[in-house]
Amino acid sequence: MTKMLQIFKCETCGNIIQVMHEGQGELVCCGAPMQLLIPYEQKDETGEKHVPIFLNDSSVQVGSVLHPMIEKHYIEFIETLSSDGSEVYIKFLQPGQAPCMNIGSGDFTRAIEYCNIHGLWQGNKE
Repeated sequence: MTKMLQIFKCETCGNIIQVMHEGQGELVCCGAPMQLLIPYEQKDETGEKHVPIFLNDSSVQVGSVLHPMIEKHYIEFIETLSSDGSEVYIKFLQPGQAPCMNIGSGDFTRAIEYCNIHGLWQGNKE
């Protein structure tokens, strides 16, 4: 069974999808089951450039040291989720852009980001 907002990736073609409605079936792409991505939350040197950090109530950046944003290694998107789960904001990024996101006002407590090399990472407002 899928759960709302889970993220899956096809290991064959690279498609990434996010569940918008829970269901019973298995997600399949290119004839094979898609892989559920579980976000990393490491707070050590591995996560130094990957864990999303809430700078204040209105912005998030990727990493305590900003993540590189070069053609071969960059953050594809940042997503924030409100504490009650009713609001989700997503920002898609390209190489050369800052790995940051303005989220305006709201009670956002969780952020995830997807690195094209190192996968999905999560940070929580402390």
